[in-house]
Amino acid sequence: MSRVFLGEVRVMLKDKIELNNKTVLVTGNAGFIGFYLSKRLLEEVSNIKVIGLDSVNDYYDVSLKEYRLDILSNYKNFTFIKGNIANKELINQVFEKYKPNVVVNLAAQAGVRYSIDHPDVYIESNLIGFYNIIEACRYNPVEHLVYASSSSVYGGNKKVPFSTDDKVDNPVSLYAATKKSNELLAHCYSKLYNIPSTGLRFFTVYGPAGRPDMAYFGFTNKLINGETIKIFNYGNCKRDFTYVDDIVEGIIRVMQGAPKKENGEDGLPLPPYAVYNIGNSNPENLLDFVSILQEELVKAGVLPNDYDFEKHKELVPMQAGDVPITYADTSALEEDYGFKPSTNLRDGLRKFAEWYKEFYKEKNN
Repeated sequence: MSRVFLGEVRVMLKDKIELNNKTVLVTGNAGFIGFYLSKRLLEEVSNIKVIGLDSVNDYYDVSLKEYRLDILSNYKNFTFIKGNIANKELINQVFEKYKPNVVVNLAAQAGVRYSIDHPDVYIESNLIGFYNIIEACRYNPVEHLVYASSSSVYGGNKKVPFSTDDKVDNPVSLYAATKKSNELLAHCYSKLYNIPSTGLRFFTVYGPAGRPDMAYFGFTNKLINGETIKIFNYGNCKRDFTYVDDIVEGIIRVMQGAPKKENGEDGLPLPPYAVYNIGNSNPENLLDFVSILQEELVKAGVLPNDYDFEKHKELVPMQAGDVPITYADTSALEEDYGFKPSTNLRDGLRKFAEWYKEFYKEKNN
């Protein structure tokens, strides 16, 4: 029996969407979250058709993206299109041909630090690409547009936990600015064209088959090679690490409950627009995080029992674009969808370490 369902809390405030027999467009589906979302939809929702679209760029190891796509190719109701969401003609063709009922836009140029030296790709993918998606939703009406925002929109917010009611007008990276721009565009299009849209602010997603540019993955690669890992802000940063299965559960619940279309007192449509945090609500100190990671890497046999971690750690100052803490207030998600992420860090890193051992053992044989 499928586990996919809409939490019954405050369901009267949402337009309930049945995913069975529907067509869902998932952009960025060769990416980390897009892969897991596509896989679970294909496994658990009856007669769903998943259209995946991804440029499969070389921002990180392409073989990892191909590994994810190889798995998805085994599902009969999956169709993959290689292409860039910044290509407006392609996006229009996809919408016209497949007529998706629900769109989940996860395609984006990721990474805070990378945006400092490579701004052009963020403008192309995160602004032009998102505009193309939402413009296509305007001319090819969908039941719900769900899109990835980011905890980075909170910038240097000193009030914790971060709430979607907080002001988010002071981004400290171009990446954050593009994600905030997505939220503004979605609000505008929701108001003007009555497009139900929901933005999801993800908090430091991790897990098996994740992104190599994320700390847990990058640290592992460096330790394997005997290199030194740099721990920023002298280890005094805290991150709200959120396991990928929790992120996917949140996305699927939100997909099934679109903001309700309603008119205001003036008779004009109110924007069917919403934004939610999806985070574990349990910030972890980076030094504690590194300790847990190294213990699980040893247990999984990725690193030897006698590995000298102290020799391979360096405490360094904060980098431009970074923030000292991320901490999600998920009360709105809990109230509207009856869901709160709950995977603890050790369990999540154990699954990552076990996957890493298996994946790279097979790859190197």
